[in-house]
Amino acid sequence: MFVDRNVQPLLDRLLKDDRILLLAGARQTGKTTLLRHLQKQLEGQSQSVRLLTFEDPLFLGEVNQHPENLFQYVPKPDTEHIFVLLDEIQHLEDPSNFLKYIYDVYKDRIKLVVTGSSAFYLDEKFHDSLAGRKRIVPIYSFCFSEFLRSKNRLDLAEEVRKNHFFVTGKKRQLLRPVRRELLAHLQEYACFGGYPGVVLEPDVDEKKFRLQELHQSLLKKDVADAGIKNEYAFYSVLKLLADQAGNLVNALEISNTVKVSRTAVDRYLHVLRKSFIVESCPPFHRNVRKELSKMPKYYFYDPGYRNAILGSFGRLSDRLDSGVALENLFFSECCKAGVQEIRFWRTQDGKEVDFVLDGARAFELKVDAERFNPAKHASFVKGYPDVPLRPVGWQAQEALEMLDFCC
Repeated sequence: MFVDRNVQPLLDRLLKDDRILLLAGARQTGKTTLLRHLQKQLEGQSQSVRLLTFEDPLFLGEVNQHPENLFQYVPKPDTEHIFVLLDEIQHLEDPSNFLKYIYDVYKDRIKLVVTGSSAFYLDEKFHDSLAGRKRIVPIYSFCFSEFLRSKNRLDLAEEVRKNHFFVTGKKRQLLRPVRRELLAHLQEYACFGGYPGVVLEPDVDEKKFRLQELHQSLLKKDVADAGIKNEYAFYSVLKLLADQAGNLVNALEISNTVKVSRTAVDRYLHVLRKSFIVESCPPFHRNVRKELSKMPKYYFYDPGYRNAILGSFGRLSDRLDSGVALENLFFSECCKAGVQEIRFWRTQDGKEVDFVLDGARAFELKVDAERFNPAKHASFVKGYPDVPLRPVGWQAQEALEMLDFCC
């Protein structure tokens, strides 16, 4: 089953310029499926198109020898324009050299669309020589509206897309029966996340199994690609991040706990970020003397992935870590909605605000929005009168709730 992705309009626009279009993201987020969809779309427009994968060892070996060997598999264009779609570009020994060569020689005749798993690996191989020649588009696991689309609730998906808080700045107004159904879907999404293979699996136990398998297989591949020798330490750091999501991350403390060097911990965090598993949330500050300015927090791009690491799949409101789970869900949806700057605010004496978005709006996450105490945040309000602070609850009839921020 193909699920329309929210990124499709952007891809349609980018197909019309000559830059290399690179779809990058975690493994099994639907990049290959999206590439095949683009192939059908272009063929339906009577365009000349070829799709190849670098998981084919013969094709990989030929192109590794010289970029021109691509034309053993693709007709060499003379005057005709052709779309060349290449899956898993990171398998090439020198993908930047290959892409630069094809672009520089054939950009007026060939449009390259490529996918790559593990952005860490791409960072190692994609050099400055591609500056101005490529456009990277991240492909995440399903956001909530794509999740709804996978459930064939296209009407609800469109309602979520057009009215979310980042567009209107207001609470979404919904009829009670529709809101009840949306919250039920949101509960499932918060539990099992948005990896397409997991979302499309109807059996709950099989969902859990798929997530556990996904976690194990993805990390093994990323560990291998990154050349990490101490797998146990790497997994231990990941488990700590899952257990302490939303807390300040002190790399030195982690290194002491896991008993590896600080340099190794920094390397592990880099790999996890560039593999689209976690992302850092840095501190927001304008007064460095009073506010914490170094240690970030970390959250997971997919809530189901974090739950798989912890082995915890309970309802969000029933969990011991319900507040952290809500924060992670909020952070994830903000990332997928394209919020440019997601930060937290914290002072040296421990006063804190969960999220400051684009330096313009602040939010405090509460499972029960009625427990929000404005007095606890008076110092933030006084220090930043131009940044309005509002509470966000898991469910709330009147106040802002998590549903208002789903994209």
